[in-house]
Amino acid sequence: MPSIRDRVKQLVPTQVTERVRESLVDYGVRTSDRRPLPDFLIIGTKRGGTTSLWNYLIQHPLVPRLFPAWNTKSSHYFEEHWRRGEAWYRSHFPTQRHREALEKRHGGPVRVGEAAPLYMFHPLAAQRVAALMPSVRLIVLLRDPVERAYSHWKERRTHGIEPLDFAAALAAEGERTAGERERLIAEPEYFSEPYDWYTYRARGRYLEHLEPWLERFDREQILFLPSEDLYRDARSTYRRTLDFLGLPPHDLPDFKVYNDRRSAPLEPAVRAELTEYYRPYNDALRQRLGLELDWPDRAA
Repeated sequence: MPSIRDRVKQLVPTQVTERVRESLVDYGVRTSDRRPLPDFLIIGTKRGGTTSLWNYLIQHPLVPRLFPAWNTKSSHYFEEHWRRGEAWYRSHFPTQRHREALEKRHGGPVRVGEAAPLYMFHPLAAQRVAALMPSVRLIVLLRDPVERAYSHWKERRTHGIEPLDFAAALAAEGERTAGERERLIAEPEYFSEPYDWYTYRARGRYLEHLEPWLERFDREQILFLPSEDLYRDARSTYRRTLDFLGLPPHDLPDFKVYNDRRSAPLEPAVRAELTEYYRPYNDALRQRLGLELDWPDRAA
């Protein structure tokens, strides 16, 4: 059995790390007036390649990471942490001085952003973003909604959150999430885990979730990227994204796939049902956005 002294030694690194973390967070908030708001947001879709695209972007020398360094890709401000306020949100981004140093070193414009797939789906996020950052640029990845739903379920299953098989989870979605969207609207500081976790089918009705964004932002501010294009040719999709953000070209040595989850194929009966379900929603999406989306629902 370890001595008291040994146990104290084991605790000290944890205590120091936590103290450092708290200090950095506090420093970020105290210097928030020197931290400009982001230039772009990747707002969705969940399981559509947002993590991969984000990791490609932060390898560009003019796209700094969030602050502090342990933040991965998002503050989750516009859905989960709205109550914390603007100073807390600004604390996640580099200072103006940091931006200027990068611009001087690399000879180009800095572009700061975050990637939060729930933003597109949250009923209040669009109006919140528009009020705070009306000129922000938005990137939207759209994946075949059948594949997206299945991948979403696999993620929840891997994390130990989803006890049901996919067909049962689809059947239970309505009951699990009943009233959650309405509560999010009625209680602006409320955050709903069921609305995030179990909306396998609902998230794929893309157009109804995009309309609040289309109503508030000029089309030139929004880049729509089929996820399948990212999977097939990540290099070209990356270059297209850099051009949209006004960044100079920057080649990467490779395009690793992040958060890939391989598994058994989706059951044919479930695939067929979802394909038929999404057909009218996908047709409306294509017509509204003028996009060529080569998803299987177009087949006769």
